[in-house]
Amino acid sequence: MPKIKTNRAAAKRFKKTGTGKFVFSKSNASHILTKKTTKRKRSLRQGQIIDKSNKKEIRLLLPNT
Repeated sequence: MPKIKTNRAAAKRFKKTGTGKFVFSKSNASHILTKKTTKRKRSLRQGQIIDKSNKKEIRLLLPNT
């Protein structure tokens, strides 16, 4: 039987927490930061937890995590 492969694009974007949830970082935090407010940039630093409705899809993309 062939091995199950991890989707490498998803592996770079999502990390699994100790409790089994998936965390991702928000977009729009890398450049053109001068026009964004300090509050907005501060909120972009924090990771977000994947919604429960998308968790099954992420688990299929990352079977070995």
